[in-house]
Amino acid sequence: MTIEQQFPHIDQLIYLNHAAVAPWPRCAQEAVAAFARENVEFGAKDYPKWMKTEQRLKRNLATLLNAPSTADIALVKNTSEALSFVAYGLDWQAGDNVVISDQEFPSNRIVWESLAQFGVELRQADLASAASPEEALMAQVDDRTRLLSISSIEYASGLKIDLETLGRFCRQQQILFCVDAIQSLGAVALDVQAIQADFVMADGHKWMLGPEGLAVFYSRKSVRDELRLTQYGWHMVEPLGDYDNPQWRIASSGRRFECGSPNMLGIHALDASIALLLAQGMDNVEAALSANAARLIDEIQQRPTLQLLTDSSPGRFGGIVTFRAKGCDNATLQQQLMARNVICAHRGGGVRFSAHFYTPASHLTAAMALVDELIG
Repeated sequence: MTIEQQFPHIDQLIYLNHAAVAPWPRCAQEAVAAFARENVEFGAKDYPKWMKTEQRLKRNLATLLNAPSTADIALVKNTSEALSFVAYGLDWQAGDNVVISDQEFPSNRIVWESLAQFGVELRQADLASAASPEEALMAQVDDRTRLLSISSIEYASGLKIDLETLGRFCRQQQILFCVDAIQSLGAVALDVQAIQADFVMADGHKWMLGPEGLAVFYSRKSVRDELRLTQYGWHMVEPLGDYDNPQWRIASSGRRFECGSPNMLGIHALDASIALLLAQGMDNVEAALSANAARLIDEIQQRPTLQLLTDSSPGRFGGIVTFRAKGCDNATLQQQLMARNVICAHRGGGVRFSAHFYTPASHLTAAMALVDELIG
């Protein structure tokens, strides 16, 4: 099956909203249909086979992240749940602080704000206040900083953060480093070992082309025990499956964050989508996606009626390109584009386009021509 056949929506939609909720590839639909048919015809007769699918997904996610082991991978409900495992797992002391940026999606802000009840201060770095976003973040750190949490790519501006610089700094300062990778994973390279991350989390429903309700949570082995557990159940213990044994211990692996039954439906869908990405080769996926983003940036910069909000410097953008139409209500412009089957979002005061690797170049040209038409 060709890539075009995997994404039949390209015949009727210009889909530039992968930074929100992506369409599934056909292989994910087929995997879910086959799984549903098995449930109808055989129930859980082949559950051991389903568990092999779960383990394959963890292996593939470990590959995407370059995690040392599948033991470092947990399958959780969403990014917010994983962030909460970190925020409510640490032993906070009054006067501790957390550093984030002023561009975070609410998931990576609200959870840290909620720690005020324990006397924890939240510091939000103005990313435009220093020579680089990384310097702005590091300037907020002091001897009471316990953790720095940042999005790998900011959801509204599309700003790509230099995670290696931050990871190296955090390790030197003995600060925990947490990365919300929802706008990177499945789009651009992210190596948890190279960036020296302690915790990384990402939902599957954006660039990984999977369903909502399933996310990956990476925890570094040497810091995993620092998180006090907030959920308990049959699935997060050792030995797994020994139901009659009254003695149990917490699993040493990331499975400790999976308290109950896995989301097997979502697992089958995401497994198929990740397999598709890996079959394409993530280097090829990133190259095609980056070329699409660069093409959009060039189109926007050529138009005096538009203002590019995304940093176009090399290494500073991923798949998100956001712009503002001058003298125009950009929320209305986004709604008009949606009505004409250009699927996009209104973020950061502008219109956000987020094309994936398979998006035809002709769709980008057509979308920009429609912008011209709508703003007159």
